[in-house]
Amino acid sequence: MTATGEPLEDWLHRVEDQDLRKCLRGIFTACKEIAYKIRTASCDKMSCFNDFGDEQLAIDVLADKLIFDNLEKSGVVATASSEEVPVEKPITEGGKFSVAFDPLDGSSIIDTNFSVGTIFGVWPGARLVGVTGRQICAAGMAVYGPRTAISLAIDGVEGAHEFLLIDDFSGRHGSWIHTSVFTTVNEGKLFAPGNLRAAQDNPGYQKLLDFYFSEKYQLRYTGGMVPDVNQILVKGKGVFCNPASPSAKAKLRVLYEVAPIGFLMEKGGAKSSDGKGSVLDIPIGSTEIRSQVCYGSAGEVKRFEEMVGDKIVAQV
Repeated sequence: MTATGEPLEDWLHRVEDQDLRKCLRGIFTACKEIAYKIRTASCDKMSCFNDFGDEQLAIDVLADKLIFDNLEKSGVVATASSEEVPVEKPITEGGKFSVAFDPLDGSSIIDTNFSVGTIFGVWPGARLVGVTGRQICAAGMAVYGPRTAISLAIDGVEGAHEFLLIDDFSGRHGSWIHTSVFTTVNEGKLFAPGNLRAAQDNPGYQKLLDFYFSEKYQLRYTGGMVPDVNQILVKGKGVFCNPASPSAKAKLRVLYEVAPIGFLMEKGGAKSSDGKGSVLDIPIGSTEIRSQVCYGSAGEVKRFEEMVGDKIVAQV
């Protein structure tokens, strides 16, 4: 498969479910608006702000409202839940899908002009608790950086797909064009290690870091999870890991971050693991379920399972 250069609207006709197309259009519209609000935000040393109607809101709160508003406008979303307020919120009675999202992952580094992102997962039905990542029907990440792009994976459509926001100098703030297809993640010496404090009392993580350093891996880590993971698809190699330890417990929520990204990465040819197996198999018994995680090539994820595993997590 190759990039088609098609507008999003044309490309989405590959998706048979018309309601899923409506849901995804709503998410893409929200991400386009978020990208514009980030580019035009006012920042101080504490946070960034922009206008939302007659209000001035913190940029992460604004992103949250934009996504909820566009999901409601789609008319096909029964339930939605944001990491900002991790509860299931009814949206449209009789809606066909439920959406979980992190509206602005990395919002604390926006003022430094680092890349940040949005993460989303779409499940069938009206519930987001009592599911696993295996049931996801679509998931993706928006990266707001020098370029604004969304990496998207859909059940039943081969691979993961990148859409680039092209500025058309209109009030619409640009349009989405299909620019890349990701199907393979090979072995390669590129690593992005998160939660480094865990290495102090997780000897397996320290051993893994020592391996990366001794083998002269390239460090490519910004502190923004979305760009740090998305680079694996773009480069076609590498590993991202975020282990836990007794003193530095797992922070990443499975519903909003771990499972949607796991679905995207596995569709794009990578592997995922919580230390013992695919993150798509983690039961999501509540919105608060958290996990350590590793995404990357098959060999790198296997190394994570062998060196870090889940023994320390089981003791926490």
